[in-house]
Amino acid sequence: MCYVSRMGAPTVLLLIPPLTQLNTPYPSTAYLAGFLRSRGLPVAQADLGIEMVLRLFSRSGLLSVFERIRANAGDAPGEARQMLALEHAYLESIDPVIGFLQGQDPMLAPRLARSGFLPEGPRFAAASLPPDQADTDRARRRATLYLEDLADLIQATISPHFALNRYAEHVARSASSFDPLLASLAEPEGPTERLLLAALWDHMERVNPSLVGITVPFPGNVYGALRIAKAIKERRPEVRIALGGGYANTELRRLTEPRLFDLVDYVTLDDGERPLLCLIELLVDERKETDLRRTFLRDKDGKVVFRDGCRESDFGMVEAGCPTYQGLALDRYLSILDTTNPMHRLWSEGHWNKLTVAHGCYWKQCTFCDVGLDYIGRYDVTPSAILADRVERLAAETGRRGFHFVDEAAPPSGLKGMAIELLERRMAISWWGNIRFEEAFTPDLCRLLAASGCIAVTAGLEAASDRLLASMKKGITVEQTALVAAAFHQAGILVHAYLMYGCPGETTQETIDALERVRQLFAAGVVQSGFWHRFTATAHSPVGLNPAAHGITILGPPFGGFAENDLIHEDPAGESPDWLAQGLRTALLNYMEGRGLQRDVRGWFGHPVARPRVPSEWISRIIRRQRADDPLAERRFIWIGGQPVIEPGTKGASRVILPNRRCDTIVPLPAAEAYWLLNLIGQATPGDGTQGRYPRLAEVRAAFPLGGATKFDRLLRTAAWRRAREAGLLLV
Repeated sequence: MCYVSRMGAPTVLLLIPPLTQLNTPYPSTAYLAGFLRSRGLPVAQADLGIEMVLRLFSRSGLLSVFERIRANAGDAPGEARQMLALEHAYLESIDPVIGFLQGQDPMLAPRLARSGFLPEGPRFAAASLPPDQADTDRARRRATLYLEDLADLIQATISPHFALNRYAEHVARSASSFDPLLASLAEPEGPTERLLLAALWDHMERVNPSLVGITVPFPGNVYGALRIAKAIKERRPEVRIALGGGYANTELRRLTEPRLFDLVDYVTLDDGERPLLCLIELLVDERKETDLRRTFLRDKDGKVVFRDGCRESDFGMVEAGCPTYQGLALDRYLSILDTTNPMHRLWSEGHWNKLTVAHGCYWKQCTFCDVGLDYIGRYDVTPSAILADRVERLAAETGRRGFHFVDEAAPPSGLKGMAIELLERRMAISWWGNIRFEEAFTPDLCRLLAASGCIAVTAGLEAASDRLLASMKKGITVEQTALVAAAFHQAGILVHAYLMYGCPGETTQETIDALERVRQLFAAGVVQSGFWHRFTATAHSPVGLNPAAHGITILGPPFGGFAENDLIHEDPAGESPDWLAQGLRTALLNYMEGRGLQRDVRGWFGHPVARPRVPSEWISRIIRRQRADDPLAERRFIWIGGQPVIEPGTKGASRVILPNRRCDTIVPLPAAEAYWLLNLIGQATPGDGTQGRYPRLAEVRAAFPLGGATKFDRLLRTAAWRRAREAGLLLV
């Protein structure tokens, strides 16, 4: 296996183009930087998106914006002219607002929370602010509206590509041909592009890289990435440029467009560690071009070729190393507040250290998903001890104890192992991540995850119809989803559901029924947030690869040599009129804010629809059911409470005091059973990796010293046992 010597290694600069999030860096460069540094290779990273935004949203940046608008004021819309009249108010307030959103000046909250300081544009008029909202949240919400007003102004007047969470997305979405992107790149640089490139050259001069890697996770990053690449090629043509990330992995797998390689030298697919290492080895003549890993390039004849002759395997989760945020100024990001929903705001609030429990998906059967591609199909779990080591390392590096596990679907067993490891190390963190609504997420497992710091989960409910879930091979039922969501809710964990409509063969009636089930889930409090999107057949999913088997016909678009992912399809058996989208979106937005939960779902639509066929008590009947303990199930005892105490009672009985962080539970038991319970809790208590043996239920039952399995089964049915379980004696 060939490794680059440290002395001769070229310096790599990894870049995040505009624009993903304002509150935290996209994690791809952090993963790759951690990998390269673990091998002693020189690497730097920068988020040009946040740097562009901060240069724009400053006094000098806005002064330039207003000067440009004023030069063409006759063509500006009315809202722009109104904001132009308040130029001095915007210039006076922009730096304090940015500082507040960066967490530098929390004492500004009372002033920002009230009218009179911030100029209030169109976004304020359309927003509803809860009157009882705390000053800090109200201030952040108003500051967010203020930035959104400015973003709308900039987009409408001087930079049509600009938005707060994407950049020129319309140019790259479904870009089967490279022509629209090339035409946009041929236009003169706009004011926001100039700010972007000014930030770029600061890093290029500081780092002087030989290889620049640009991550492109979404269509909204493509134009910015290519603007960056174009500028580097024009000024520093000797620098090699590699493009990778989620967009390339899904949309550029059939790439034949040679003109792209006027801007970049390489396009890599799937996990970037091995392809990037191969490119570094190529640059120092330690690898042949034919031996690269999953890399497109243009050959000497001007044709696009794909090189995948590398004999070494991809790196597993253990070898990939720990991400690092060194080089990314976390204190410069903006913690905005675009919703009051406690779950939904996790995406835009604060920094979350990113880690992965497992690579890929352990289910990988859903027909709408890219199950054959590497990011889904190659499944590899991080050992719990190594994962906990990385948690400790990132918490120490960043000073932040919030973690977002960015799995395709974190496995229940992996989360259980991680939770136990965190409890054994007594690590106090907050974390959330993506899961499947698996039956394996029992109420006790959910309580264990909560004890380890889990605050929220996201998962796909998709169509909320058993027929459609079976058709798409989702492997869950709606009832199962409700039970799992209820288990998380009872453990104090927020739940976000990804939803889908317009699936192959889905009727309007089924969509209305799905909305009624979702309404009931929200009304019962077991789901707190959701996002509803329209089904799209994608090129690499089972539906896209074999549309006839799913009853649809692919109509296009014709492949033009560049991107291929979202396909236009015809569904003779399905019914998904465009007006459904608005009703579903409006209903869900209201549900997330706690409004309209008792309203007839038909009222959200501007067209007549049939009454839902779902019983009004559907959810209440489901969540009343209890999953009973199975004495023969393969589970272990884990205690998540405090140190128990025995006090003498009367008539030979004892009082077992089981403390937890909210209250004490008193369990009266005969003395022999009381001391047996204390011994069991001792074996089941996590601590320093050695204290807890975590006895198996079947072993405890068989070895029960006070009457064997028969007496143990009788104990399971007592109120005392139930109280001990409620106090924190878990079976997982």
